[in-house]
Amino acid sequence: MDWFPFFLSMRVALVATLVATVLGVTAGWVFARHDFPGRRWLEAILTVPIVLPPTVLGYYLLVTIGRQSKIGRAWESVFGEPIVFTWKAAAVASTVAAFPFVLRTSRAAIAEIDVRFEHAARTMGFPEWRIALQITLPLARLGIFAGIALGFARALGEFGATVMIAGNIPGRTQTMPVAIYSQVEAGNQHAAMIMSLILTGMAIVALIAVGRFEKRPA
Repeated sequence: MDWFPFFLSMRVALVATLVATVLGVTAGWVFARHDFPGRRWLEAILTVPIVLPPTVLGYYLLVTIGRQSKIGRAWESVFGEPIVFTWKAAAVASTVAAFPFVLRTSRAAIAEIDVRFEHAARTMGFPEWRIALQITLPLARLGIFAGIALGFARALGEFGATVMIAGNIPGRTQTMPVAIYSQVEAGNQHAAMIMSLILTGMAIVALIAVGRFEKRPA
């Protein structure tokens, strides 16, 4: 069995999870601790990838970072190559897919933290960034870790949007979910079964981690 799709999937999932964690936890903190006009609409827009069909998500990404888009042209002028049909495009698709899970779980975890801890820190003169980093996020860490685990599992299994903006290029952009599809089409059931079992096992481990984070006391 060709192990390139496995290593590429791990690379893409790790990059996507890192980016989704930074953006998702930040957005979760903003939504949990600040009220402003249009907050519910903005949160709904940012989390809509959870329910969008993957092809619709892929289409939006093509419009946003494709070669004819402003972002796509800017990327190509700087790096000398388009972002679409590269592993970076697969990472973008996985990031967008994982981000809502980190955001929603982080927001819920932060919202459960007693604000009196934060008020006490303000009376001591702590700036907001220090309160968030040293008090709020550590107290909400288990819920945040659960969201990160869910985000990683989602990034690892991303298929539809990845095919649309990264393609199915063996040795370049073929992640494990895409490789499974190709192996089934080619009639190679053995390779498809092995890769499916690997992804299933990793997904189960991620879900077990989520359950442990949810049950452990803070």
